[in-house]
Amino acid sequence: MAKAGAVVHDTPSPSSDQVKVMDCITAINTFNAGRDPERLNLKYQKMAENPFVFLRGTCHWFYAILPAHALKDSAPLTWSCGDLHLENFGSYKGDNRLVYFDINDFDEAALAPCTWDLVRFLTSVHLGCWEVTGDSALGDTLCGIYVRAYGAALAAGKARWVEKETANGPVRSLLEGLKGRKRVDYLDSRTILKGHRRHLNLTIGKALPVTEKQRLQVTDFMENLARESDDPTWFTVHDVARRIAGTGSLGVDRYIVLVEGKGSPDGNYLLDLKEALPSALSLSSDVPQPAWGSEAERVVNVQFRLQACSMAFLRAVQMSGKPYLLRGLQPSEDRVCLLPKTSLQDWQYLMETCGQVTAWAHLRGSGRQGATGPDELIGFGQRTDWHSSMLRWALICAQQVRADWKIWREYYAGIEKTGELSQ
Repeated sequence: MAKAGAVVHDTPSPSSDQVKVMDCITAINTFNAGRDPERLNLKYQKMAENPFVFLRGTCHWFYAILPAHALKDSAPLTWSCGDLHLENFGSYKGDNRLVYFDINDFDEAALAPCTWDLVRFLTSVHLGCWEVTGDSALGDTLCGIYVRAYGAALAAGKARWVEKETANGPVRSLLEGLKGRKRVDYLDSRTILKGHRRHLNLTIGKALPVTEKQRLQVTDFMENLARESDDPTWFTVHDVARRIAGTGSLGVDRYIVLVEGKGSPDGNYLLDLKEALPSALSLSSDVPQPAWGSEAERVVNVQFRLQACSMAFLRAVQMSGKPYLLRGLQPSEDRVCLLPKTSLQDWQYLMETCGQVTAWAHLRGSGRQGATGPDELIGFGQRTDWHSSMLRWALICAQQVRADWKIWREYYAGIEKTGELSQ
């Protein structure tokens, strides 16, 4: 059940339980060592909330114990998101000014069997569906819809895209709802206006103060970037804070930067500056990876090739000798909101869309730097013999995540009592 070198957890003996606890806790703490303690504590707290959030925060552990079955070794190699789950699909504005629904997080992107993306997404469906509805049978149904939609879109061999006119159900509702969002309103939600000058709002749980050293580091970086720009004043820094966002990346060196943009106060822009770390997926894979110039270049290059249209203002940069991702924060960025009252039809529409979007991304990356060619991907999509195995292993993985989450929840309860992490 487990890959070579991993601990097998099928025997319910006290000794194996002890090994399991040690493996899970040690692996998580080792992976997160060196992160900003204040934000790391927020990550650990969130991971204790439920299995779905735990899954989001432990991509490295998920792949480290991913079962070594035939699909893992025989599936076509694709350029993969690496951390595909329900909340890594969403809306954004492309560099052509149109809004799309697509995969929107590529921090863990790597070359891997296509089934790695699939099994992680399907696991997230089981866990997320259970958290929202408490209906385990619904998860089985939705996973089947996703797998069939992925296979059919792959077999068709043509990469399409999702925008408002082509979307259905909750995705269409999301994209239509973005029309009324204004940049000024978005700025107002993240900043405080004092006279004609904005400052980042640190009271809403989205950001934390920076040290003077950090402020100078980011400001110097932005000034250097401005010198290479056609409009240097656009990058004039008004404020900097440590950004709180996501789950897996919490604690990574990350800033939100308020810049002059098109003019103060309502033409200001918010930028996200995040350190790029090695892919958690590639840490557990023996698939040879290209020699990228930096981890940031890896993320940007894979994102450019897999998204239908590139996200506006995304670039790989260097700050203090380390790779960072720089992008603009957009009022058009959002996710589908799934609630207990979400209809079965809306769930089905979402699964069909996500399955298609995944296949289209894999097709766009086909034949590039070691990825399987499009004809082989099409052939894989035309087959159905792998569907039942994929669904079975996703269910096994979901059960494993729930078990690991219980271990983590107990461990974190001890941290809260002792204050060990904050020390």
